[in-house]
Amino acid sequence: MMKPRRLIALMAKEALQIRRDPSSLYIAFALPLVLLLLIGFGVSLDAKDIRMAVVLEQSTPKAQSLVAAFRASPFFVVDEVRLRQDAEAGLISGQYRAALLLANDFESRLNRGAEAPIQVLLDGTDANTARLAKGYVEGVWAKWLAYEARSAAQSITLPISVESRVWFNPALESRHFLIPGLIAIIMTLTGTILTALVVAREWERGTMEALIATPVGRFELLVGKLAPYFVLGMGGMALSVLVGMSVYDVPFRGSWWVLTLCSALYMACSLAMGLLISTIAKNQFVAGQVALIAAFLPAFMLSGFVFEPSSMPLPIELLSRIVAARYFVTILQTLFLAGDVWSVIWPNSLALLAIATFFLALTWKRTRKSLE
Repeated sequence: MMKPRRLIALMAKEALQIRRDPSSLYIAFALPLVLLLLIGFGVSLDAKDIRMAVVLEQSTPKAQSLVAAFRASPFFVVDEVRLRQDAEAGLISGQYRAALLLANDFESRLNRGAEAPIQVLLDGTDANTARLAKGYVEGVWAKWLAYEARSAAQSITLPISVESRVWFNPALESRHFLIPGLIAIIMTLTGTILTALVVAREWERGTMEALIATPVGRFELLVGKLAPYFVLGMGGMALSVLVGMSVYDVPFRGSWWVLTLCSALYMACSLAMGLLISTIAKNQFVAGQVALIAAFLPAFMLSGFVFEPSSMPLPIELLSRIVAARYFVTILQTLFLAGDVWSVIWPNSLALLAIATFFLALTWKRTRKSLE
């Protein structure tokens, strides 16, 4: 039978242990800061300052105007070279990521109203950068054509007029997409390690055996262990959100209470998984390795933090559906960038609830009031 005084005493004992051994505080608060600063500033899916070689076979006013448009773009760093061979050699050596070639009849064909194609060579070793560079070149080319038409009091007649609008992330900043996912990865790592290492340490020191010998019940034991680290984990989450919004200017368009409830569900998943690992491993080193392999790596690779699950092979995509981080990353990205979209939040929250219930039930079953 659960006794409130006994439960409070257990939580106070855990709080005292946290105060005596500040490693839990480092995991909850210092580790998120380090990861946010390292990954937030170090990882970007944007391509800026792409080095481009420009070959002008004939330096005419319009050719120079086009080169100036590329120089004005924040995406390119332009170097003029004399020969095509120099540009190709730069691409081969990695000095340039792109090369722009303008033929000597570029301006004369443009003045006659004929096609005046430009040739662009791209370094495809980094496919993502090559795709982005291609899109940037097409954008600069289209804006330059429109500018030239306005200068000549002409109009560009196209069969289709495209007006594009970017929703949710109009600045197209990859960090606005990455930081919410990074918060989920941080909560996975801190939540799992907090309970996995701390409880395993008690098994190593023999204090768990002494605790088992007391009249404490399983429910009291589980709640007394999880509650203090739940508070620590939620504090680390709040710190991560604050850093994401203040340092990286990530917008938050959802409700704070929805964020809190969903984060609490996910923290329960992570803590229960860590406690389950500690009951199986009972060794800090083994528990830490298992936590990294069983929790951190699947969350990093299969959650949609970097790689979209729908683009994965079908067996891997099906495997990602049992990873709690996949649902939490979707919730965070929706709350930060779009707002309270309930058609997204509800099903993913129910999935988190199911996974949390599964791990808590499994941990309950594994936690015995005996040394066997």
